[in-house]
Parts: sequence; structure tokens; C-alpha cells
Amino acid sequence: MGCKCNVGCCERSIRVLVGAVLVTLAYTHQAGTWAWLGVIPLATGLLRYCPLYSLLNRSTCCGSCCCQNKDGGSCCK
Repeated sequence: MGCKCNVGCCERSIRVLVGAVLVTLAYTHQAGTWAWLGVIPLATGLLRYCPLYSLLNRSTCCGSCCCQNKDGGSCCK
């Protein structure tokens, strides 16, 4: 069974940050109910998997599930 990671580490960090901010704003009633949509980028960032990317046959991951290239470095450039 192959790796299903399709979200790279740089994008993952952005998704988690944006998702966490939106969910926090929704939870503290600083933003409308639309901010609960932050659950989507938060979940896809934490899981390193985006179902939409699978449908579009896209991936920002650079190889392995831990998102490291063969030299052991990060795929973030």
C-alpha cells in the first residue's frame, strides 16, 4: 500500500496555521459561522492529505509521507 501524502510541508504549515486561526476566531465568536470552514484546511494539513488534490491528480509533496526528499532535507525551498 503506497503513501497517500499529497500535501507538502510548506503548504501543510500554511493550512494548519490558517485553519487554526479561523477555528479559533469562530470558537471565540470573533468571526461569523463561516470561519468554521477553517476545519477543512486544518484537517487536510494535519492529515497531509487533500481529497480535492486526489481528484485533480495533484500533489505538492516531494516524495515520502514524512515530506522529506532523498537527501533527508525538507521539500520547502
